[in-house]
Amino acid sequence: MTEPAIVARPDQQFTVVVVGGGAAGISIAAKLRRERPALSVAIIDPATTHAYQPGWTLVGAGVMSLKQTLRQEGGLIPEGVTWFRAAAASFQPEENIVTLEDGKRIGYRRLVVCPGLQLDWDKIEGLTETLGKNGVCSNYSMQHVEYTWTCIQTLNGGKALFTQPPMPIKCAGAPQKIAYLASDFWRKEGSLNRTDVEFLLAGDALFGVGYYRPSLQFTVDYYGINLFYKHNLVAVDGKTKTATFDVTAPDGSTSRETRSFDMLHVTPPQSAPDFIKSSPLANAAGWVDVDPSSLRHVKYDTVFGAGDVIGTSNAKTAAAARAQTPVVVANVLASLEGTPVTGHYDGYGACPLTVAYGKVVLAEFLYGGKPAPSFPYDQRKPSSFAWLLKTKVFPRVYWDLMLKGRDVAVPHHPEWIKDAG
Repeated sequence: MTEPAIVARPDQQFTVVVVGGGAAGISIAAKLRRERPALSVAIIDPATTHAYQPGWTLVGAGVMSLKQTLRQEGGLIPEGVTWFRAAAASFQPEENIVTLEDGKRIGYRRLVVCPGLQLDWDKIEGLTETLGKNGVCSNYSMQHVEYTWTCIQTLNGGKALFTQPPMPIKCAGAPQKIAYLASDFWRKEGSLNRTDVEFLLAGDALFGVGYYRPSLQFTVDYYGINLFYKHNLVAVDGKTKTATFDVTAPDGSTSRETRSFDMLHVTPPQSAPDFIKSSPLANAAGWVDVDPSSLRHVKYDTVFGAGDVIGTSNAKTAAAARAQTPVVVANVLASLEGTPVTGHYDGYGACPLTVAYGKVVLAEFLYGGKPAPSFPYDQRKPSSFAWLLKTKVFPRVYWDLMLKGRDVAVPHHPEWIKDAG
């Protein structure tokens, strides 16, 4: 006679467990508690510092200080939510368990997975050794974002390279935003005419949403930036100030090309966190496998996803996390109550493209790259109003509304789309 299998009980049990304490995780936990104050909710995240990452473009361009983008993580955990300042190590979705790195087992009735993505600095040979010196900078690094501004200010002519790795990455516009702001600074300083600015991207399109592309191409031409498609950065030598690229020719063949630089702004390759890739929650590409509309896991009914970690086709931006939050909250609560899951995410994302100091092209779009403006003007045109939103309004919305669960749904007005021709 076989003994019945003994299933270990969780060490602690909650109604909803949120893995990740970034933009999506804090917002979802706060909104859950606001809508159901008695709900038992836990957040699992080892970070002690929380960053408003959309601000780092402005830090790198000298508009905002790094300090303005940072808060203490503990001060943002919503009231009544239990915080495990620890890393999740593995998932046991058949048992409704998350196991922490210290072995503690946390049980849940519903799980929301939103730990963001990871920056794969090591995939570029020599980068970690030289980042933050030798003219090599990156707005994607909290430790080195201020060095970008140092590099921009101290470059007095020469060659400046800006790179973009294969998609997906978070904030797909960020690699080009800093190229425009740097070029605008050098223009005002009178040194742009002796600066060779190159934007080298692994893909074959300047921006994924064609509606906004002509405005960005105009900006590229205005500053005299040289665009190079199908160029993927694979190695950096800071001492010799050379960067090596894999270049894909139109016939699909690849070759290696080395370029010298005086300044190099690197956007690192990005992927799902390793503990997600190795989990039963991941799809073939390593991202959390959710339905693109409901954001519920395609296999496990008790699991939902949000933010940069999910394997949907939307842009990985804070605006996307903001739009996903009410959908996930509504669907988690409906599933707990046994009612139909009707929350629908339409793929909304936004990218305020800083084309100059004081000017922004506010790109907003849905799944399939469909433009979705929120304001009654042609958002393809650089706007000082959108700059005000980017620098003043959006940070306040983030800290004071979104992270406190008080945010409202983002209104879209397709009827405001101007003729794309």
